Amino acid sequence: MNLFSLLSQNTVLPLFEVQSKKELINELVNTLEEQVESKEQLEEIRTAVFEREKIMSTGVGKGLAIPHAKTKAVDANLAAFALLKESLPFDSIDGQPVRLVFLLVGPVSNNSYHIKLLSRISRLMNSASFREKILSCEDSECILNAFKDEEEKYFVN
Repeated sequence: MNLFSLLSQNTVLPLFEVQSKKELINELVNTLEEQVESKEQLEEIRTAVFEREKIMSTGVGKGLAIPHAKTKAVDANLAAFALLKESLPFDSIDGQPVRLVFLLVGPVSNNSYHIKLLSRISRLMNSASFREKILSCEDSECILNAFKDEEEKYFVN
């Protein structure tokens, strides 16, 4: 189980510019298009993420949001990541805007794995040095390498 293997050049958005939380989530979901078989699946993912966000904001604090959902539209976990160029209001629990946004979508059938991945995202992002490393990145390769290096440092796969 590792996060960097869920990410790719296509699903990492470095120094990304958006005007709203809704636009951000839509763009992150759009990055998953090549990993699903149909537009209908993509729309099911989008709906699931927005429905989860209605329950409670996934802005978890420290400039991080983890929009996530489980859906029958996928058989495996999918992820995307955005490093925002400018901080964006996200209704976070600490009231602060976000710059780091990790989207996670998983199958309904594997709840425990989904929770473990969410926990791993939180643990990684809880590291101030890791957040600073990501915030200093200017391209997707730097972001992917940062995730890989951090996971190799702290987690045995």
